[in-house]
Amino acid sequence: MLLPETVAKQIIADHQRRPRHTGALDGVPGVTVDNPGCGDQVTVWADVQGGQIAGLTFSGKGCAISQSSASLMTVALTGKTLPEARALAGQFRAMVMGDAEGTPELGDLLALAGVSRLHARRKCALLPWRALEQALEDAPHPQP
Repeated sequence: MLLPETVAKQIIADHQRRPRHTGALDGVPGVTVDNPGCGDQVTVWADVQGGQIAGLTFSGKGCAISQSSASLMTVALTGKTLPEARALAGQFRAMVMGDAEGTPELGDLLALAGVSRLHARRKCALLPWRALEQALEDAPHPQP
């Protein structure tokens, strides 16, 4: 599933100009990842409580693709359970890598489907998702 190109560009531009869920979360360690090839950098804070992403924020610098991907990610995953978040992340990665079509579950993340044709930009789109993956691994896991 693809969004019309003009709609995709509008969503990307909107999230670049007015990023959602930015700034550090108190008491939550941030995970920073860099893309040295283009200078992008993203820090992600994931507040996981009871197996659910209670809060998800980011800060960063870089191109429109990396910054809008981070903003779209925070919107899409806040409130999701960890299995739901990991499933959506897998769908997003497959779409960006060109391994699968985007599905309606991706919502506005479909705006980044065109990145699959731009091999050099795939790393930009996946940068915040790499930080998220590490943040979820580092998150405290409740004891049974």
